[in-house]
Amino acid sequence: MSGMLDHGRGSLVERAVESVREFIRTNDLKVGDTLPGEGSFAAQFGVSRPVMREAFGALAALRLVDVGNGRKPRVGAIDGSVMAASMGHAVNTAQVSLADVWEVRRTLELRTAELAALNRSDEQARAILAAAHGLSVGHDQAARTAADTAFHQTIAEASGNQLFLQIVRSFEELMALAIPRAWAGRSTQEEREETLALHREVAEAIAARDPVRARDAMQSHFNNSIGEMLKDQY
Repeated sequence: MSGMLDHGRGSLVERAVESVREFIRTNDLKVGDTLPGEGSFAAQFGVSRPVMREAFGALAALRLVDVGNGRKPRVGAIDGSVMAASMGHAVNTAQVSLADVWEVRRTLELRTAELAALNRSDEQARAILAAAHGLSVGHDQAARTAADTAFHQTIAEASGNQLFLQIVRSFEELMALAIPRAWAGRSTQEEREETLALHREVAEAIAARDPVRARDAMQSHFNNSIGEMLKDQY
């Protein structure tokens, strides 16, 4: 895109942000490609350098542009942390409930388990199995939470769909709160062993390349681990 910005539509910063996005699109730029600097864009769009500096700051906050390490700005990669911040804000301000979030998560993760069984690499299958077995860490809550998070994120990655991975990553902040709560609800050794077995069943179904079994196992896992925790919210 070239030429001066239309000053009549939105603020100069907002229009500069949209113009940089349009520049990326029309020039068919990909992740890691370099962009012109603030001065070049300022001259091209007919705005001041401070306006472009604010625009680049906004783009960087959205992870659309990488401006780190004092080098030229580059096209950014998709990053689930942006969605995570928005989702956390929505929950904290009661715009959506945790029950809403986990119902969406359940729907997504049934599909990721199914796709992972079809598309996973041998390395990913081993990592999913390792994470499932890594949940057996006694009372080490931090290690268990890390293993549970890795379990779900590696399944999403193994699905072969990058968007699934980033959406599942966006749940990480809420999982850091929900996973300890879910495990705290497993007061007996029998209940804890059942939860561990359900994780292993998902992992083994994916390793066996059985999508139907993997989907069913993930459904059972959610019914067990999430359903009880959120029962009082419905």
